[in-house]
Amino acid sequence: MERLESLIATGKPLPLTKNVIVDREQALNLIDEMRISLPQEIEAAQRINSDRERIIELAQQEAEQVIARAQEQAAFLIEERGLTQVAEEESRRLVAQAQREADDIRQGADEYAVTVLDALREEVAKTLRSIEKGISLLDDRRAQLREEAAASRNGQSDDEAFVDDEYDDDQYEDEEEGASQPARR
Repeated sequence: MERLESLIATGKPLPLTKNVIVDREQALNLIDEMRISLPQEIEAAQRINSDRERIIELAQQEAEQVIARAQEQAAFLIEERGLTQVAEEESRRLVAQAQREADDIRQGADEYAVTVLDALREEVAKTLRSIEKGISLLDDRRAQLREEAAASRNGQSDDEAFVDDEYDDDQYEDEEEGASQPARR
């Protein structure tokens, strides 16, 4: 086609017209060549056209397969999502139950601790009363010992009373300070 176009373009122009003079033999040879090559070109175009249709059909089949797989995956995900929701609800239920059980255990532990502390408080109170009773007895005994010492001094000389008085004061100071040494007698 390009050669025919070139043949016409290089032809000799006729004055005062748009026509040109073309070499007849060259033009006919080109037309023959075109007739020979044209069926081959048409055949190639037909082959390309059928290949294109086959490619389109394959692409359409592949697209349908992709769509089918996507639908299957979507159905699976929807089912899995449903299972996930069920699992989440079950986990929330289990956590709530565990929380209630933990609260019950904490409450029981608190009640037990209060019971133990109340019993301990009573024991400490008893012990404190015993200690106070012991201190009171010891105070009574010291007072009695002082009275006895004072009475016995009345029957002694002033020097003996002074020595005994000094001895008794040391003994009472040791008892008051809570000294661990035994009292002198």
